[in-house]
Amino acid sequence: MAEDGIRSAIEALLFVSEKPLTIEQIKKTLGVDADLARQSIDSLRAEYELSKRGIRVYEVAGGFRMISAPDFSVFLKKLHKGAQSDKLSKPALETLAIIAYKQPVTRLEIESLRQVNIDGVISTLLERSLIRITGRRKAPGNPYCFGTTREFLEHFGLKSLEDLPKLDTLDVTLPEGKNGEQDNEHKESASTN
Repeated sequence: MAEDGIRSAIEALLFVSEKPLTIEQIKKTLGVDADLARQSIDSLRAEYELSKRGIRVYEVAGGFRMISAPDFSVFLKKLHKGAQSDKLSKPALETLAIIAYKQPVTRLEIESLRQVNIDGVISTLLERSLIRITGRRKAPGNPYCFGTTREFLEHFGLKSLEDLPKLDTLDVTLPEGKNGEQDNEHKESASTN
């Protein structure tokens, strides 16, 4: 098969694949070597970028997939407005962030950071395959440890966990207590006593 034919075949594979395709999968499917598969993907990526197409070839979770160009997200949101959302709740995102940055981590460790019960959130994240049980901690009760999955990487468009923002570069603002000013009054009166 000529190089253009290989590129077209890879384009077709990426178009129909629901999951990111690895170089190994492309290599086996087309019967080409890894270098030629990689060159063809790079060529496709460059072509889409240069011609300002609405589709891009993106590397994510150890593989490649076709995605819409970020420039057109406004239109895609309008198109899918009202469609059932796959969004995660704020508690789910907070729990997922703790797991992503501290994995492997136990339920008790997460609850001590969040200060709330997370049973329902953990169940939801497991159902969506965003987290998995990675083993058990050698501690009283042998609690389960949790870590992220490949689906987590796909969902957030990450190649690997190294692509997560570094904690020291994040602008994190801690929420005020429920009573806001009243909490400050208690702090001030405690410090003067």
